[in-house]
Amino acid sequence: MSARPPDADRNQEATIYMGNLDERVTDALVWELMLQCGPIGNVHLPKDRVSMAHQGYGFCEFQNEEDAEYAVKIMNQIKLFGKPIRVNKASSDRKQVDIGANLFIGNLDPAVDERLLYDAFSNFGTMTNTAYIPRETGTGASRGHGFISFDTFEASDAAIEAMNNQYLMNKPITVQYAFKKDTKGERHGSAAERLLAAQAQKNSLIQPGGPRTAMGMPPPPPPIPAGFQAQAPTPQFAQPPPPPGFGQYPAGFAPPPAGFAPPPAGFGQPAYGY
Repeated sequence: MSARPPDADRNQEATIYMGNLDERVTDALVWELMLQCGPIGNVHLPKDRVSMAHQGYGFCEFQNEEDAEYAVKIMNQIKLFGKPIRVNKASSDRKQVDIGANLFIGNLDPAVDERLLYDAFSNFGTMTNTAYIPRETGTGASRGHGFISFDTFEASDAAIEAMNNQYLMNKPITVQYAFKKDTKGERHGSAAERLLAAQAQKNSLIQPGGPRTAMGMPPPPPPIPAGFQAQAPTPQFAQPPPPPGFGQYPAGFAPPPAGFAPPPAGFGQPAYGY
């Protein structure tokens, strides 16, 4: 795949964010799944610099915005290897990072990596980004602390209550709200931040955990592609219409356009600067 400048040339509105990905999910598997929603420009699962395993999240850029919105409607909560994946527009996901439910994890054992930190905290709620551990330049050694961000304060509060002073690997970790940037010792989690987050959530149909319809219900589940795990039976709802100009819908997913090229040679190499 030809390299492109990081982020600058990417159509953010045509890009979806995928979270809660099982470690067995690959770039090619994401490509195959998302291709059913429309032509794809690129798939990128950021890799750990040491293990080269992806970090539980990734991005898929479609060739137009309508297909990205369609993917958000029908792919959110699809199960891959038994785990319901989280799918939303990358632009809205990045806005959620600033909600303020950001935690500082201190006294980390040198053996704790981003994947282990993500796994240790992902059960408390939906993370808006992968875990981050600052590392020494050159050696890549951990600096002994890390950061995680949730999409609600309820999740971050629960993580602090359950994990502060608990052992991770061989050391008791400290869990508290992170300091805000460009402030003098002010931490996240303040009453003002919580009020702003509650107001934003009330005024938006995009609730934590995925999109909702105007009636507050999740979108109806799509047909499960061959080879993917089916979910438990759910009530039947009317399927959402496909975006303008997108194939025929009555028999489930529309096939890709005739002659649409498969993933190019070298597919899977990072193309963006995440």
